[in-house]
Amino acid sequence: VQLVESGGDLVQPGGSLRLSCATSGFAFDAYAIGWFRQAPGKQREPVSCISSPGRTEYVNSVKGRFTISRDYAKNTVYLQMNSLKPEDTAIYYCTAARTFEGRCPITDPTDWGQGTQVTVSS
Repeated sequence: VQLVESGGDLVQPGGSLRLSCATSGFAFDAYAIGWFRQAPGKQREPVSCISSPGRTEYVNSVKGRFTISRDYAKNTVYLQMNSLKPEDTAIYYCTAARTFEGRCPITDPTDWGQGTQVTVSS
C-alpha cells in the first residue's frame, strides 16, 4: 500500500484547499479510504472516510464544510475543505483499509502516507 498526500498550504480563515491522496499497490476499488489529522500536541483523529462504493462519513466538526470524493480512474481520493478555521490546522494523513465490504469507518488504520501540512491563519 502506497499513499501520497498533497495539497496542503497556508490559508486564511474562511479559505479553501483541496487535498489529494494518490494511491497505488492495492485494489483501490475494494478499499475504504480515510483522512485523519493530527494537530500539535494532540492525538491523530479521523476526519472523513469514503467506502469502496463511495458512501461518505465525516466527523461532526467538518460536516457541511469538507467533502471527500474518489476518482476510480486515477486511484486518487480528494478532500475538498471549505470555510477553513484555525482549528483545522494540522497535518493531514490518508489511510486505506480493506474493511468488510469496503465500508467505513476505518477503525484500525495501519498504512499511512507522509502527510501534508494545512495551516489556517491570518
